[in-house]
Amino acid sequence: MRGLIQTALDRSRTTLLLFGSIILAGLAAWQAIPKEANPDVPIPMIYVSLALEGVSPEDGERLLVRPMEQELRTIESVRKMTAQSSEGHAAVTLEFDAGFDARQALDDVRERVDIARAELPEEAEEPRVFEVNVGLFPVLTLGLSGPFDEQRLLTIARRLRDAFEGVPEVLEVDIGGEREELLEIVIDPQVLDSYGIDFATLFNLVSRNNQLVAAGSLDTGGGRNPVKVPGIIESLQDVLNMPVKVDGDQVVTFADVAWIYPTLKDPEGFARIDGEPALALEISKRAGTNLIAAVEGVHAILDDAMPLLPEELSITTITDQSDTVDELLGELLNNVVTAVVLVLIVILATMGLRSAMLVGLTIPGAFLAAILVIWAIGYTLNIVVLFALILAAGLLVDGAIVVTELADRHLHAGQSPHDAWLNAATRMSWPVIAGTATTVAVFVPLLFWPGVVGEFMKYLPATVIICLVASLAMALIFLPTLGGVLSARAMRPSRNDSPPTTGGRLYRRMLQRLLTMPGLTLLITLLLMIVIYAGYGRFHHGVEFFPSVEPDSAQVLVRSRGDFSALEKDAIVRRVEARLAGMSEVQALYARSYAIPNEQLGSDVIGTLQFQLIDWHQRRPARTVLRDMAERTADLPGVELEFREQEMGPGGGKPIALEISAIEDADAAEAVTAIRQEMARLGGFRDIEDNRS
Repeated sequence: MRGLIQTALDRSRTTLLLFGSIILAGLAAWQAIPKEANPDVPIPMIYVSLALEGVSPEDGERLLVRPMEQELRTIESVRKMTAQSSEGHAAVTLEFDAGFDARQALDDVRERVDIARAELPEEAEEPRVFEVNVGLFPVLTLGLSGPFDEQRLLTIARRLRDAFEGVPEVLEVDIGGEREELLEIVIDPQVLDSYGIDFATLFNLVSRNNQLVAAGSLDTGGGRNPVKVPGIIESLQDVLNMPVKVDGDQVVTFADVAWIYPTLKDPEGFARIDGEPALALEISKRAGTNLIAAVEGVHAILDDAMPLLPEELSITTITDQSDTVDELLGELLNNVVTAVVLVLIVILATMGLRSAMLVGLTIPGAFLAAILVIWAIGYTLNIVVLFALILAAGLLVDGAIVVTELADRHLHAGQSPHDAWLNAATRMSWPVIAGTATTVAVFVPLLFWPGVVGEFMKYLPATVIICLVASLAMALIFLPTLGGVLSARAMRPSRNDSPPTTGGRLYRRMLQRLLTMPGLTLLITLLLMIVIYAGYGRFHHGVEFFPSVEPDSAQVLVRSRGDFSALEKDAIVRRVEARLAGMSEVQALYARSYAIPNEQLGSDVIGTLQFQLIDWHQRRPARTVLRDMAERTADLPGVELEFREQEMGPGGGKPIALEISAIEDADAAEAVTAIRQEMARLGGFRDIEDNRS
């Protein structure tokens, strides 16, 4: 190590140029590195969606699920396969081992789905294969509401969607609550009989005439002209003018035998914001792009479009992940500044101004060098990386303080700045390396954490290790060079060390007594460890994977069982919405009702209410707010409400999940009933749900 350190000191200009380059490159990396809320962790799940309008759950299992299961079970890498069937829809979910090859798995699943397609009913829609990807979840959700009819609100939403998708960082924009446009045809049977036209002819007329005709081109020898045959229906007028029957010079059109109205498909649910009909724009960013830049680009387009939008239109932010990232970035900067200031104060009081300034430079230097490496290896600046940087803030200065303190002693002993810093860095190089390696060794096993949680958390040990290695280079290479240059001359030799302080004298006396009784000292230490472990086992408050933090948002699941229509389900959700309206802690109340059960939420969930809470320092704690909401809705009959706070980290969901299987559905239902009765007898359980139909 002495040769490397001496080379850095002898070529101080080159070393300082390298140090300045690292600082500038780190600042550039800080600006360029993609910032996002959560790491882009591949979830080892693939989802196959099957749809056949009007099919019952029993027929869906027989006609859709079983043929698909027979083909998908031949994929070797599948760890678990589950299937669900509901009215008009079925789904098969495949689970793989963490760290799987997502691209190969998708190819295998698509190949098997294509084979199974031949066994499905012809009326079934084309099966769709989805990869469960957290990175594709919306980073920003905007709600559009106002006193408009649905068609006009949908037109505004589509125009905004097209504009938002022009932002480079935006991948796609989905419109929540969008309904498919249809043409409703009302036929008068007597008019059909008078023209001698049957229903089958009229029924097939539209589909036969709404086809792309590839007419090619006409080559006459003297030129080549493309031929275009209009075959696609582009407007309502095209249908009205479509000939139904021709008799000589007389042409009967659609307008003569039917009334045609533009309309929308029957709703699969309803959406409202603060009681007004609404649509939601769910904006997803591209993988590896800057979340903050994506949200800022969307808001810039929205600001430009506001003068062109109706004044009555209300645009509400339902979710915005950029706020969380901005807050974490601010906390990181505050921690770095605080660490530098505290180090300067402590070292200034013990070692002088020059030493304090030198050690203070190593903290931002190590941070920026680490961020440069993080950006170079393709990591994003997410919440796990930010937590790791905050954690590493207190580990970066140990080596620098040790080297600076010894160099300061050499300077006071009369050595030249070059020799003082060379000898200090050389003498303390292996102790500093050993101390850093010991700390690194603690985090290395976390790099091999298995499962989805390991894929999520691996950014923490990797970031801490990078920071520690960067701090090692700062302490042994750049700090001695800076010290050798900035220390213009040797200090006057000191005969004696400075007199010990009161604290130093007390520590010396205590240490002398402990060293005279080594056996008793070790025994007391061992007993203290035993007491600590026993005390924790006796008085601890349980174990949780991620700590419960004050959430910024929450959700209410509305559960009810029964054969309700879409309007009846929406009426139940409206009653809950009315009880929760007007609370000052809630920014906006976004309500959704579902005509078809949402399998991801539960078969008995008929609606959800989502809301953002105002800033935490301006409101009561979230648990108190949710408790107040529960009291307001406690007397609603036939409704079970579940209040969910925003959860941090991977996984999520409820802490206990039981899977009950049986050959007959009735046996499984009886077992679920018995288990729920036993849970009620034991007590201590809340928000219990099951997916019985």
